[in-house]
Amino acid sequence: MVSYPTESIRNIALLGHGAAGKTTLVESILYHAGKLPAPGTVEKGNTVCDFDPQEKTHQHSLDSALVNFDYNGAHVNLIDTPGFPDFFGQAIAVLPAVETVAVVINAQTGIEAVTQRAMERAGERHQCRMLIVNKIDAENIDLPGLLRQIQDTFGKECLPINLPAGGGTRVVDCFFNPAGDSDFSDVAAAHSALIDQVVEVDEDLMALYLEQGADLQPAQLHAPFEKALREGHLIPICFVSARSGAGIKELLEIFANLLPNPTEGSPEPFLKGSGDAAQEIYPTPDPHQHAVAHVFKVLIDPFIGKLGIFRIYQGTITKDSQLFIGDGRKPFKVSHLFHIHGKEHPEVTVGIPGDLCAVAKVDEIHRNVILHDSHDEDEIQPRPIRFPTPLFGLAIRAATRGDEQKLSDTVNKLLEEDPCLALEHNSHTKETVLRGVSDLHLRITLEKMQQRYNLHVETKPPKIAYKETISQNAEGHHRHKKQTGGAGQFGEVFMRIEPLPRDAGFEFVSAVVGGTIPTSFLPAVEKGVREALQEGAIAGYPLQDVRAIAYDGKYHPVDSKEIAFVTAGREAFLDAVSKARPLILEPIVNLEVRAPADCVGAITGDLSSRRGRIAGTDAGPRGMSIINAQVPLAELEGYESQLKSMTGGHGSYNIELSHYDPVPGDIQQKLQAAHKKQQQDG
Repeated sequence: MVSYPTESIRNIALLGHGAAGKTTLVESILYHAGKLPAPGTVEKGNTVCDFDPQEKTHQHSLDSALVNFDYNGAHVNLIDTPGFPDFFGQAIAVLPAVETVAVVINAQTGIEAVTQRAMERAGERHQCRMLIVNKIDAENIDLPGLLRQIQDTFGKECLPINLPAGGGTRVVDCFFNPAGDSDFSDVAAAHSALIDQVVEVDEDLMALYLEQGADLQPAQLHAPFEKALREGHLIPICFVSARSGAGIKELLEIFANLLPNPTEGSPEPFLKGSGDAAQEIYPTPDPHQHAVAHVFKVLIDPFIGKLGIFRIYQGTITKDSQLFIGDGRKPFKVSHLFHIHGKEHPEVTVGIPGDLCAVAKVDEIHRNVILHDSHDEDEIQPRPIRFPTPLFGLAIRAATRGDEQKLSDTVNKLLEEDPCLALEHNSHTKETVLRGVSDLHLRITLEKMQQRYNLHVETKPPKIAYKETISQNAEGHHRHKKQTGGAGQFGEVFMRIEPLPRDAGFEFVSAVVGGTIPTSFLPAVEKGVREALQEGAIAGYPLQDVRAIAYDGKYHPVDSKEIAFVTAGREAFLDAVSKARPLILEPIVNLEVRAPADCVGAITGDLSSRRGRIAGTDAGPRGMSIINAQVPLAELEGYESQLKSMTGGHGSYNIELSHYDPVPGDIQQKLQAAHKKQQQDG
């Protein structure tokens, strides 16, 4: 049995921009908690979390990693996540597994792109948040200015729970034992601000506080503190130096004594049922109920195979438990149950509500499925996560003949692990396109193929993820008639199409009356239309935001077959599209550029030449400026090297999909002409 109850568990995810020092912070935490004899360093490649050979080479995290330790009666599951924007998907994929999101800020660079995105995503999910300011002993830092920046950006509810002292060599507590002097601000004033903020969520305690003054005990403050965290009414700020260890013990005390356990955090909603009938349900952290667990991460371990890592929300899972996967009818037996600690997988006998566990070698397990031990929990889905859209593409093929199957198997393993990879097969161009969120994301993926799986691939330049749509109603018709010997093929379809709002997808409607097309052939008509959607109508890109209405047709009692109506449906749809003023849509991205202030003019001029729209320019920390713009993705080819050239290597950028817009007429003509030539050549 486990030696701790659910109430002792603390699940915490560390998010933050690259180089904030998250991995080093984990090392310092593990050392001060007595789990490590000495902290490792990223430079030496001996940290617990960055154990992958790629991570050691690049000296930064490329995937999330789990560790666990015990401290002062608390069992802490801590998840280290990658900080570069290119790997933000792997960072937010772990959010369903935790109660608290701790966002780490580099005291030298202040609030950066991922800092902001991490706070927003955790806020959207109503999760408890805290901020950890790292590197408080670094040179040339302005901690009072950073505190003001934090409160201006994220709100006055961000309050220091401790403050740096002794020139960043230690911290003083502002909550439990407020005493002593800090490097800036007043400890007593910080304590009062915290207490005022906490008691605001509890009217009875507020009245008592006004009577007693500052004599409230920590036990009286615990429940309202948790409530303030849940409601976003309080976001505590801690100050640490992961390198020197300053503030780490105090941070551990906060983890153990103040952060919510699985019974106190914001409950995670699940959906039961499908479509409009789906209802929100909330599993209860009761060990005696039916087991419900969510697989939030899949890891392909080179030695033990596929690991499905999950958070238990309800019930108890033991070695020998029989668990269903999603809506599967046949359960699997848990032959081994693991905890995850870096690259180690210590075996355990039982998992309780709130705990993070793993099973190995169960091929049917995939990321985002629900594990459960009763059919009462069929049809449960987790709350969806809004991942970054994979926009950058590379056409890939095996470099060695005969490796096609190996390529397929390898890519499937990578797709299992990474929620921001996507694979497309273009039937027109006969290309397999791997998509990721950036050039770096794809480079790392190709490197992984080579190093981990010994697979070499050939690549072609990236293709932009254009889409097609229509701009007006139209009608189309096709009669498919083919005579081959004795048997024939016959099917005739009349179709009407209508544009849908952007990103609405596709709808197929049958308005056939009088049996002109038998009901049994309507799925074939829809299949034909969906084939055309994938292949595109004018330039070979997927078609979206259209409603197709089959309203009439003809059939032959002998010659009509499914294949005939597939063809007739596809061709009738394409005929209608050709009359509906088809458009090509291009991805427009939100671009955030950080660069020295004296480079702003050159950067904005360059973006304007790339059809970009400048949304605004803000002053950043340490003489940097932040430029926000919307730019067509197609215009950002070669932007990384151009930015380096304009800023002397001091500029960086981050992109995120905003929306799709129609391309200018001249570009649409070029894309159509290129597609036509490709078809003729092919």
